[in-house]
Amino acid sequence: MHKAPHRPPMTLTQKILAHHARGLSRPWVQAGDILQLRVDWTLASELAWNGMERTYQRLGRPGIHDPGRFFLAVDHTVDEVTLRTDAKAQRLAAQARAFAQEAGLRHFQDANVTILHTKFYRELVQPGQVVLGADSHTSSHGGLGAFSIGLGGADVTAALVLGQSWLEVPEAIAVEYEGAPAFGIGGKDIILKTLGDLGRNTVALERSVEYRGSAVRAFSTDMRFTIANMTAEFGGLNGIFEADETAARWLSQRSGHKDEALYFQADPDAPYVARHRISLDRLGPLLAKPFSPDNVMEVEGAVGMALDGCFIGACTTSEEELVLAALVLEQALQGRSPLPVSPRKLMVPGDLSIAARLRQTGLWAVYERAGFRTGAPGCSMCLGVASEKARPGEVWLTSQNRNYENRMGAGSLAWLASAATVAASSVTMTVADPRPLLARIDRGRFLQLLGRPDPSRPIEVRLAEPTVAVENAPASASSPSSPGRTRLAGRVQRFGDHVDTDAIIPGEFCHLMDMEEIGRHAFHHVRPEFHARAQAGQTLVVAGEGWGSGSSREHAVWALQGAGIQAVIARSYGFIHKRNLVNEGLPYLVVRAPAFHALVEEDAALEVDLAAGTVHHLASGQTFEAERPSAIVQALHQEGGLTSAIERHGPRVFEALSTQ
Repeated sequence: MHKAPHRPPMTLTQKILAHHARGLSRPWVQAGDILQLRVDWTLASELAWNGMERTYQRLGRPGIHDPGRFFLAVDHTVDEVTLRTDAKAQRLAAQARAFAQEAGLRHFQDANVTILHTKFYRELVQPGQVVLGADSHTSSHGGLGAFSIGLGGADVTAALVLGQSWLEVPEAIAVEYEGAPAFGIGGKDIILKTLGDLGRNTVALERSVEYRGSAVRAFSTDMRFTIANMTAEFGGLNGIFEADETAARWLSQRSGHKDEALYFQADPDAPYVARHRISLDRLGPLLAKPFSPDNVMEVEGAVGMALDGCFIGACTTSEEELVLAALVLEQALQGRSPLPVSPRKLMVPGDLSIAARLRQTGLWAVYERAGFRTGAPGCSMCLGVASEKARPGEVWLTSQNRNYENRMGAGSLAWLASAATVAASSVTMTVADPRPLLARIDRGRFLQLLGRPDPSRPIEVRLAEPTVAVENAPASASSPSSPGRTRLAGRVQRFGDHVDTDAIIPGEFCHLMDMEEIGRHAFHHVRPEFHARAQAGQTLVVAGEGWGSGSSREHAVWALQGAGIQAVIARSYGFIHKRNLVNEGLPYLVVRAPAFHALVEEDAALEVDLAAGTVHHLASGQTFEAERPSAIVQALHQEGGLTSAIERHGPRVFEALSTQ
């Protein structure tokens, strides 16, 4: 009998990845390891499927690995108006329906039934699973202890077809919450506090964010969902909470999808690169000013500011927030006549089951008495591509997760807040502090309205450790195909930090599929001359930190390619966008040298040697080295992208790539 080798400590994320890894040579994983991963679930919306269909068609429509483990929801571009009047929305919905029928999907949600992440979190995801979604807010499902990340459509299509994917094990940070937040201070205020203290695309960029600390045990599953959801805005690869008794009680209410739960915990001495402690004792309601979710301020500083609109909805707004906001409105309306219905007030629940509960409890009527219009479940104003949009120059207070330029509509100004703060502010259409109203709410009634399980009821949680099958190293694969161009020359279009994918290609153009047409809309709102400059020879992009953060949309890469961009050079990248650059065969380089970024200006002439990993600045004669990408990224570049690699190697593509 062989004695098991001693393994080093692992984070929660590392344990889940080790449990799902194939072909490991040792019974643990560590940051930097390249893994072949078994995938439990894939997710997509109709907008994402529009691009995924392109990859699926190119692969010959090969069928999918498991029709019971793909969750497809029609939610991004549809509302009741667009479904009647908009040919684009109708086409996207019909395309999703056709695939659901073709593939025999068991989990297809048609238009205005749910928001993708809402139903999946409430009914299907389980602790310890690996979930890949073609939407950046797939991070939401780490709230129940799953390793859940957003990727581009090609990655998710590959996992859908093969049941597996690849991943470089990320570094991890711990965000440790201490203290007890006041009643009504929920997940939205906590994650805004985190963003405000630590910054977007900084300590979390491309890392796993593990939410810990003495305060976390008292967080509801809805609070955890919201915090994990906005890990996408934080810049993390994934956000995750350890599944505990609170998660187990939530799962116990389900009729199914609860028997595969694995309750992993990080080791006491887990290798976090940093620990960030955040006190919640004195936390009050927060706002995030345009145009960044870390542009955070206390609500007191904006009280009385006039608002053009109030929106309560989007995936980050949980059932708990919707109920609490209704109770705030109930208190605000005491002694008042019902307010007239306003086109400037909109509430959209995340799922029909939540809408039904709001109606049964009388809270739906509270929204109506407060002058809110109500919509069917969907992304609605958060994406600003369906019929509900803010007009240019309008200031909206919103419980959604992103406040980028033009996010709620061209020229819109989005201020982020909790649903309770939006509700309190909606009465006079000026920013208001919700705490006086929160103080009057019966907390017992709040919990009763939610119908949550009794937290004092004992429930057993059996801690798990990863089961790892150690295998011999795989045999060498065949030689890669011939690489594309390795030497590029062009002039620069210069950008700063945190250029998000909404800026690269606005959501309103993500239904397009012709590359040249997509390219003509690159930077449509913020730099409309981009395409013309690229056509005139400015075919290299140089940017600062966090290039391509935000949405998972592959269209952001296609827009660059369609405009004629040859390569992107930046200090750092949003994780999903960087994978999309690799998968679509658009070269990127990471150059961190301050001297390079100080030297390179708009229209500078550069020569790029992709094979050597160097960038030569012609005017000064200086040459700068780029960071060397991982072996699998180099292999994908040589293959011409992920789809080409799958076409060449078939089901063993990830084994082949990992041995080149």
